[in-house]
Amino acid sequence: MTALPCIEIETAPNPSTAVIWLHGLGADGNDFVPIIPQLNLSECPAIRFVFPSAPSMAVTVNGGYVMPAWYDITGRTINDREDLAGIHKSAAAISELIEREASRGIAYEKIVLAGFSQGCAMSLQVGLRFPHRLAGIMALSGYLPLANSLALERSEANSKTPIYMAHGIWDTVITLERAEASADTLEKLGYQVDWNTYPMEHSLHPDELVDISRFLTMVLSKS
Repeated sequence: MTALPCIEIETAPNPSTAVIWLHGLGADGNDFVPIIPQLNLSECPAIRFVFPSAPSMAVTVNGGYVMPAWYDITGRTINDREDLAGIHKSAAAISELIEREASRGIAYEKIVLAGFSQGCAMSLQVGLRFPHRLAGIMALSGYLPLANSLALERSEANSKTPIYMAHGIWDTVITLERAEASADTLEKLGYQVDWNTYPMEHSLHPDELVDISRFLTMVLSKS
């Protein structure tokens, strides 16, 4: 049993696919629940959406204020020290969620790992290192954490897993330049990155929802 509390929504009975969707800093599992009715998933098999909530912790960049977070953030630039222990702890808990879906009868290759902002970072951290092939990774308004260790730690099983990346051109929380650098790093390592930008800040755009529907339909409808 995973230690993370989760909200679950099934698009139809007896789902054969799953999407594990990780929220951003300061939010919780409720954050993206309202998105599901806005997605056109009519061509997808039945999906179980799993929305876990991160544990609460003191976040340095926010003055030590305690809030839901997947890991601590010391600053907002690529040169700031990353919370290695916190990232690894959350990665283990998220991997447990994937294993739970597998134990419930959903094949690994029918599971998508998605995340927004800090959740995006964790979806890339876990998905690219996970030892079994996943259906896809949705990386929304975030960046690649621990980028320098990926080449040594990545899993061959997910070397060809489709990655949908989306970012706002006016994002001031995680700059477009940082997200672009992450996409460039992934592409140089041979990953299949579907890179998209939208006229928005640190949020979701209506056109992005259309593209998310397209991506989910593509990766979950494969035989």
